[in-house]
Amino acid sequence: MKVINDLLGYNLKIVQDTDYFNFSLDSVLLVHFLNLKKNMKILDICSGNCPIPLMLSTKTNSKIVAVEIQKEIYNLAKESIELNDLQNQIELLNMDAKDLTDSFETDSFDLITCNPPYFKNNDSSKKNDNSIKTIARHELMINLEDIMRLARKLLKNNGSLVMVHRPERLSEIISIMLKNNISPKRIQFIYPKDNKESNMLIIEGTKNGNNSLKVLEPMIIHNEDGSYKDNIKDIFKTIE
Repeated sequence: MKVINDLLGYNLKIVQDTDYFNFSLDSVLLVHFLNLKKNMKILDICSGNCPIPLMLSTKTNSKIVAVEIQKEIYNLAKESIELNDLQNQIELLNMDAKDLTDSFETDSFDLITCNPPYFKNNDSSKKNDNSIKTIARHELMINLEDIMRLARKLLKNNGSLVMVHRPERLSEIISIMLKNNISPKRIQFIYPKDNKESNMLIIEGTKNGNNSLKVLEPMIIHNEDGSYKDNIKDIFKTIE
């Protein structure tokens, strides 16, 4: 069922479909993590229904290109962009992100953001019966190798790739980054609660950057009673 929701405190609306998936805290934390500069050209891949470009539009006047391969989800994103009158800032493309190298010149973007499928595609993977959810969660259409090759090609020199992912794939992420001349620069581990293992990370790499990695202070999301920690409430306050 299609619904229109408030995009947290961003004073924006987002069109979602409860049969597919809703945007999550992953996207909010990725946007909070970013170091934005003026006059950037930004590419968001695996855009889904466009939460990251929508949130970015409140923090920068820079041009944003958003790419979503699934037509049904692209249509939701298109409605959201039109509903918020952001057609002049966000260019939405319904295509395979791997084909972007045919559409844009080398060294076109200052920043690439990505909330990709987290899980490898193999026979033992537990997949959802809903094919749209499966494509969003599993590397059926795009994988880490594809993302890093794309970043290597389309980022300007010293441009940044910022991605949210799972800690269990960190060694693979860094290995593939380095293979594609993307140097890890900042990383932050996200924890659901105190005394729990990290279940999310955000990592930034720069194209042809120097070899210096900064590990940021860990971010803990919930108190024991399930309420948000003060640091997360502060993020929501900065949104509002």
